[in-house]
Amino acid sequence: MEENFIPKVLQGKKVYLKPLNASDAKTYYKQLFNVETRRLTGTKAIFNYEQIVEYIDRKRGDDSTVILLIALQETDELIGEIVLQDLDYTNRSANLRVAIDQPARQGHGYGTEALCLMLDYGFGILQLHRIELNVYDFNERAAHVYEKVGFKVEGRQRDALFYNHKYHDAILMSMLEGEYREKYQNVK
Repeated sequence: MEENFIPKVLQGKKVYLKPLNASDAKTYYKQLFNVETRRLTGTKAIFNYEQIVEYIDRKRGDDSTVILLIALQETDELIGEIVLQDLDYTNRSANLRVAIDQPARQGHGYGTEALCLMLDYGFGILQLHRIELNVYDFNERAAHVYEKVGFKVEGRQRDALFYNHKYHDAILMSMLEGEYREKYQNVK
């Protein structure tokens, strides 16, 4: 395989999504230590580099998880990740998580575009019926983006996260395949 080959699995105008590979371990490891990203995602665990390498290796054969890195089209810079996890092929459902790892890269529509690419993959290729996610009550910007994309609030888990000496609610949101098709079928 060509040394500079970059597998652009899903492509948008601003970003593309690529599989997480062993060669991305160093970048992925660094992304896990952005203070604001850790807060917004409620990440408490501390990982060492070897744990990240093992995680990547373990996920390679895991058909219940799709981990894609978000990269800028213009520069190939890796700026975050988007994941479909807990894939349940019997019930055609999954949980989604997304993180843009640098505050300077947030607010430019990269996460929104990555979400739309992953939703298209989930509902179109994987034939999912339901995709859900959780967002913490203090992450209003993300909740707004999820609503704009078409997620609906289903409920609130009170005091679900204890972070930095305080409890926070988790808001459960979801989108069904019919809602996705209604919103996006005429866009393409």
